[in-house]
This record gives sequence, C-alpha cells and structure tokens, in this order.
Amino acid sequence: MISSLSALALTSVALIFAASANAQGLEQGGKLLLTRGISTVDGMGGGGIVPWALIAGNETNLGIGATAHATHVSLPDFELVSYGGAVGLHDRLEVSYTHQSFDTGSTGPKLGLTDGYSFAQDVFAAKLRVAGDAIYDQDKWVPQVAVGLAYKSADDGDLLSALGAESDNGIELYASATKLLLAQSLLVSATLRYTDANQNGLLGFGGTTDAGLYPEVSVGYLISKRLIVGGEYRVKPDQLAFAEENDWFDLFAAYAVNESITLSAAYADLGSIATFDDQRGLYLSVQVGF
Repeated sequence: MISSLSALALTSVALIFAASANAQGLEQGGKLLLTRGISTVDGMGGGGIVPWALIAGNETNLGIGATAHATHVSLPDFELVSYGGAVGLHDRLEVSYTHQSFDTGSTGPKLGLTDGYSFAQDVFAAKLRVAGDAIYDQDKWVPQVAVGLAYKSADDGDLLSALGAESDNGIELYASATKLLLAQSLLVSATLRYTDANQNGLLGFGGTTDAGLYPEVSVGYLISKRLIVGGEYRVKPDQLAFAEENDWFDLFAAYAVNESITLSAAYADLGSIATFDDQRGLYLSVQVGF
C-alpha cells in the first residue's frame, strides 16, 4: 500500500512542478542525452548500482524535470524488481522514491521460507549538487559533486531480526564526484557511502559490525551521444553471521532512444546472497523522463 501511495504522490509532485514551470515560464529539457544518469536500483540518478553526482531529469538550472524507472534483475536463485520515480529541481536538487521486491521463488523453501516469499523495502532519497558542473566545467579539473541520503524501510522486521539484523530500517549517507570528459568521451564517477545495510537493506540493517564507509566507482565510455558502455564496482558491508555478503560488480550499456526514453542492460555479479553463491545475471531497466 505504501509503495502505491508513494509512487502516486511522487508522480503528482512531478506534475505539479511541471505545471508550475509552464506557468512561470521556466524551461523544460536542455540537458545533453544521458547526462541525467540512469536510474539506480535505489532510484537515484546514476548507474545501475552506483549513484552519480548528476541530477535526475532533463532540466537545466532554469527548470524542473522528472524520471520514472522500472528495473528487473534475473539471478540464478532470485529475482529483484525495482520501480519508482525522481524529480529534479533546477539541476540542483533531486528527490526520489523507489520500491524494491526481492523474490526468492522456489529457493524460498530451501531457506525455511514459503515458496515465492518476497523481501521488500521502500527507499526515500534526496541528493543535492554542492559543487561543479559536469557539462560546463570542461576546462576545469573540479568534478561535479553531490551529497545525498536515503531512508530505507524493509518489510517483516521479525524475520530480519531472526536472520541477525538489528533493524528493519536505516539511513544511508553518501557523497559522489562525477567528471564528464566530453573530448575523451569518458565519464568517471566515485562515491563514498556510509551504511550498515544488508544486501542493500532488503535483509535489514546492522549485525556483527557497525556502520562504515564503503567506496563505489563507475567508468563509462560514450560510444556516441546516445550510447554509453562501462562498468561499476560497489564495496558492500558483510554483517550477517549466517551468510557472507560480497561486493557488487556490473558491466552495462545504456542507450538513449530519445530525450524521454533510456534503455539499459547489464551483466550483474552480486556474489553470494543468503548462502547461495554465484548470483550473476541480467539487469534490464527502462527509464522515462522529461
């Protein structure tokens, strides 16, 4: 229920901002293709698994924009579905909401769960650009820098506690620096995240260790103004006594069909999840925005 209401609320906010922008004569659109980022599984503007300092939406500093995304990750023993939306204000502030569902399918009974049991969580996030401009600072070494936070609330706290998590909700803080080198057709981004999330929060928060800082990196090569290919690496906490958690890695490609639609695909390696090793599979995502 909360996911449906939150998605509806965010959509309503985007429409209100769009109407307000038209009424006030604010500009819509204006960004170069792909420079709003791809929607991460958490809903922030960025790559597939790592947020970038770029702000969601096609807006410049003279307007507003918004995106909506749907993502599916198919793994050997599990499936992850993510959907949500984000609003970008003056290419400065981004607010987003995402609902995630992690389906155990026929693996559920092997974990002592019912067949097809799904872990789920809601992610409410905000990001603020604090320095630099990825497009207009081409002659400067300073990257675009943004800081962000995400509040994550997972379902079934009693089960997560039994698995060893300390809480079913938590707050993540992060800082991202993104440099777009147009002459070299290269995008480089680094993120430092403060978190104690287990499997991104789907298995709760906290455990055998305290929250800590974890690095994440993205590198992309712009084959054309519409197509970017690259890879990401995300260092993860390992806090649950019953199961090892590994770092995440992907190789991705994103294609801007037009100013509104971006399609993404990736080979994702999520390592060991809930005692099941070698969770590697296909990541597919569609993003629509203005």
